[in-house]
Amino acid sequence: MTEKLTMAVIGFGKSATRYHLPYLMLRTKLQVKWVYARHLNKRPAQQDFYQQQGVNFTDDVTTVLNDASVKLVTICLPPALHFEFAKRCLEAGKNVLVEKPFTSTVAEAQELFALAQQRGLLVMPYQNRRFDGEFLALQQVLQVGYLGEPLELESHFDHYRPDHTAKQGTPADGAFYGLGSHLVDQVVALFGRPQQVSYDIRAQQNPASTVDDYYDVSLFYPNFKATVKSSSLVAQPYPRFILHGTQGSFIKYGIDQQENDLKAGLTPAAAGFGDDSPKLFGELNYQNANGDWINKQLPTPRGDYGRVYDSLYDSILHGAAPLVSEEEAITDLEILAAGFSQLSPSIYQL
Repeated sequence: MTEKLTMAVIGFGKSATRYHLPYLMLRTKLQVKWVYARHLNKRPAQQDFYQQQGVNFTDDVTTVLNDASVKLVTICLPPALHFEFAKRCLEAGKNVLVEKPFTSTVAEAQELFALAQQRGLLVMPYQNRRFDGEFLALQQVLQVGYLGEPLELESHFDHYRPDHTAKQGTPADGAFYGLGSHLVDQVVALFGRPQQVSYDIRAQQNPASTVDDYYDVSLFYPNFKATVKSSSLVAQPYPRFILHGTQGSFIKYGIDQQENDLKAGLTPAAAGFGDDSPKLFGELNYQNANGDWINKQLPTPRGDYGRVYDSLYDSILHGAAPLVSEEEAITDLEILAAGFSQLSPSIYQL
């Protein structure tokens, strides 16, 4: 019989109800025993649905921490609370998965990793966008080697969402920490630690804001550059990925469909959930070994954010290497933090 991993979710907002629980309900090897919600019955219909699936709700976090059967806790709280609650969970003997951004500072992350190592536990950031369909397609292009040696990557995640109100907050509340944490991690997962990073991070819509809504950040490697960029004032769709190599190029339009399907009320079990439209399949144009130019579409693999939990199960119960290594998590945070260490535009040597 397959051993079950009993777990809890701390937080019952959009993160928990959209990006975690729908996937967890399909995984027979994991059992969500508890959900901590600061305000019970704030979302009565959703709470009732999960209670019918055998999930218990509490507004006392110590109930979760004192339950010896709980081996994994997922933290879905505002960024300012990530470090505090992750530390409490580790001290209570729980493995921990933390929503992005992992922590507010590199020092906080290092303290959590050191504590986890002392206790023989795992703590990891939730980098679910390693399982975006378009990222899996990009990964496939690199693994097969269609384009020869990669030379330049552009990674865009844009919207058109005008909002000119002045917003106040910390760097952790802005777009670079919020969304850039995913795009930076995707680059680090593929290419490792860069040598140098350049930054253009701004409050584009209202310069009086202390919270950024625009970033254009380049990561430099030997003979390779990756640029991650996001803006809320892009009305014409731009390619999600543009990759150039010594033997050709790959262009992919469109963002992973899992989030759109979840917003529409579909579950990951629904037929066609998360499937990409064929008209948005990536296009390869490359020169093969015979010198012939090949132009073809690359079907987008189906994304599945629940695969993060599959990897956690194997890591916690079978000792497999974590999906996101400590070195990758620290590099991600160092790149994020360095973007605010001096006025933008700036350059940081890693």
